[in-house]
Amino acid sequence: MHREDFLMLDSDIVYFDNGATTLKPKCVVEAMDKYYTVHTSNIHRGDYDAAIVTNRLYDETRDIVKEFINCNNSSEVVFTSGATMSINMVVFGYMKKHLKKDDEVLLTKSEHASNVLPWMKLSEEIGIVIKYIDLDDDYSFTVENVRKSISDKTKVISIAHVTNVIGDVRDIYTIGKICREKNILFCVDGAQSVPHMKVDFKAANIDFLSFSGHKMLGPTGVGVLVGREELLNDMEPLFYGGGMNSYFEADNSYELKKTPTKFEAGTPPIAEVIGLGEAIKYLMKIGMDKVHQYEKELKKYLISELEKIPNLILYNKNSDCGILAFNIEGVFAQETSIYLNHYHICVRAGNHCTKMLKDNLGVKNTVRVSMYLYNNKDDIDRLIDVLKNSKDIFKVVL
Repeated sequence: MHREDFLMLDSDIVYFDNGATTLKPKCVVEAMDKYYTVHTSNIHRGDYDAAIVTNRLYDETRDIVKEFINCNNSSEVVFTSGATMSINMVVFGYMKKHLKKDDEVLLTKSEHASNVLPWMKLSEEIGIVIKYIDLDDDYSFTVENVRKSISDKTKVISIAHVTNVIGDVRDIYTIGKICREKNILFCVDGAQSVPHMKVDFKAANIDFLSFSGHKMLGPTGVGVLVGREELLNDMEPLFYGGGMNSYFEADNSYELKKTPTKFEAGTPPIAEVIGLGEAIKYLMKIGMDKVHQYEKELKKYLISELEKIPNLILYNKNSDCGILAFNIEGVFAQETSIYLNHYHICVRAGNHCTKMLKDNLGVKNTVRVSMYLYNNKDDIDRLIDVLKNSKDIFKVVL
């Protein structure tokens, strides 16, 4: 799908590491180049023509995000450096202010480090209690598992919509409804879902949604935090400086600007925000339902072919997305990755920043194939052909 828009594919690679970062279409690169070569300027500072163009493109990206994920208004869209920063802003800017000792936060053991470590640090600082929702035999969980985990002390549920190893798609719409009924704050890590399927912020009753630009055809260094406006208004910035204040005086008085500007101190990643806007427009033009369905079809084909190869262990055949984790029996995951790289096939090997998942998976490291809209069955066939000859893996690796 649209492979001609991705110049890196001209180098005869199979790129299956989209869970880590995605390739960039020409329109994104061109929009960023134009900023640097035609209308370079800071934002909301200058009154000259180039600055006016830059202001418009930067501000329009908020409107694009609003339309894309269906939040209430563009003032609920905060630009960050990525999902990691977004989650940290929520934990230390809002939760630290509103949670107290012994309040419970529900996570899972398949969460990314970015959705675990900030909560652990907050537990260390103020004494919140972290509990983990039970995973089923297929390493996913049911809504019933969520209900069983909730207690009178549960104040927050913070989960990935789609996990980055197992790739299970959580029912955030039902979970969000439960949270609203029980007055529980609902935080969603959308890093692996927003790029691949339709996510409706309002319909899911999400309080805070985080995602990264580089995982959805956009540039690195930019991400988004979407929060309900009343929550953002009551959230403390983590950074202070130029652009986010209305005034400050020698008597220590100051006033911050309104949401979302108060969270964007200093010069933001302007070119990256503009590139993100182009990436989202590109995805909307294709249609997120079409992207998701296409990836599911690729996953089905991938599994059907992998199952024909002996000595392969597949960990998440049932997950409803384009992520598959596997191992070759008796072969360390990184050795498999090095072997595949010899044939110009790019995958990820390791624990994928989900170091607690080993408690359920029974293994620390896996090989991850993560697909996107520009992958096709020919890519899968190349992978299959190489894996069929994996008996020779150590001749290549060593």
